[in-house]
Amino acid sequence: MSARFLSIGECMVELSQAGAGLLRKGFAGDTLNTAWYARACLPPAWTVDYCTALGDDAMSDEMIAFFKDAGIGTELIRRVKGKAPGLYMISLRDGERSFSYWRDSSAARQLAADPDFLRQAIEMSDVIYFSGITLAILSRGDADTLLAEVRRAKAAGKLVAFDPNIRPRLWSSYDEMHATISEGARASTLVMPGFDDEAAHFGDVSIDATISRYKALGATHVLVKNGAEGATLNFDGSESLVPAEKVSKVVDTTSAGDSFNGAFLARYLETKDAPAAARFAARVAARVVSEHGALVPREKLGLEHA
Repeated sequence: MSARFLSIGECMVELSQAGAGLLRKGFAGDTLNTAWYARACLPPAWTVDYCTALGDDAMSDEMIAFFKDAGIGTELIRRVKGKAPGLYMISLRDGERSFSYWRDSSAARQLAADPDFLRQAIEMSDVIYFSGITLAILSRGDADTLLAEVRRAKAAGKLVAFDPNIRPRLWSSYDEMHATISEGARASTLVMPGFDDEAAHFGDVSIDATISRYKALGATHVLVKNGAEGATLNFDGSESLVPAEKVSKVVDTTSAGDSFNGAFLARYLETKDAPAAARFAARVAARVVSEHGALVPREKLGLEHA
């Protein structure tokens, strides 16, 4: 089978501590991370593209070269004159990570500013993935443009997958956050929330409550990630629990959910067996949290035994 997987969102420049007062540069972002793991887990016949907006600066050029080296398509990236990628820095204190962000003028905030370009990107694709962060960084008008296009894709029978990935400080108000994330779910075929976020920000008292809320919004499938407790799947009304893979030592949880999403979608698109895809994704995510960094190289994911 060959088809096109499109991930829509923001990739940022990451600065992390490298010792002796030095910083290490990398690139990461929730939807880019998911595209990375989808690319690692999908057969070569699949195309994996990233849709975002970048600037015309050297750092944007470097980011595009990084995507290409990873096998991620770049033809659906808009270049915006005078802009640059957003940036964040990871700080460590007593083993705890904290983040500082510089993203207010990020070029990615304009990824939906050209409706024709966005429509073409989505129409070219068979599977569309986006997140609550994708919606949060956009202006209200541009978020509405993106939602309209993914609704069209869903109506056309394409698989539209959405991770609410709730980050309250990116939103102007809780009301806007709740309303827009609900619209994202309504426009999607598959919603992939994390239960901790849903309990904290939507007040869900149980995983069943999360599933019921997203099903009521029109999602055909809901997959709720719950960390070490595993994942609960409701696909076409059939529910199952897939346990998390045991990890001897957790090193870095940065991309745990993103890697699960990418690996799950890759396997599900090939097999249409949701529980088996979730078991595969749990194994991949376990490998990812056992390594440093958001983007773990394919050769460390154990895919040859999957």
